[in-house]
Amino acid sequence: MGTTIDLQCVSDEPDLPNQDMLSKWVNAVLEYNTKDNKELTIRLVDITEAQQLNFKWRQRNNPTNVLSFPFECPPEVNIPLLGDIVICVPLVATEAAEQHKSLYAHWAHLVIHGTLHLLGYDHIDEQQAQLMENIEVKILKDLGYPNPYHLTDSEDLS
Repeated sequence: MGTTIDLQCVSDEPDLPNQDMLSKWVNAVLEYNTKDNKELTIRLVDITEAQQLNFKWRQRNNPTNVLSFPFECPPEVNIPLLGDIVICVPLVATEAAEQHKSLYAHWAHLVIHGTLHLLGYDHIDEQQAQLMENIEVKILKDLGYPNPYHLTDSEDLS
């Protein structure tokens, strides 16, 4: 499967996932959903940009770890664009440490979560949330990562 990822990085934080890692995580979602070749943008941002985008699009005045912006293609246009995923780099690192998760396991989870949003999955109600969570857990397991929703306080996966 040949997914094209336009990576935009406006963060100078260390330990960012590389293009191959991002592609592996996105492709795992697309393979699960049997989607054809797709294109998307992943933008890695700082706290300020994440907060501004979250306020503009969700009216929440705080940064968030991941935002997804699906591309709504007009029926007469045939391009493989899925949309954009924006990830707040410092928040990913903070959350991974606070939740005692491996940094890259948390990155994988957020990229998978964001990609599922681009494909139309959501977690607005309990049934949708459970479906989305189950898919995330299965894809992460297939990639060798633990269930991000059931870590114990003593579990440290770094």
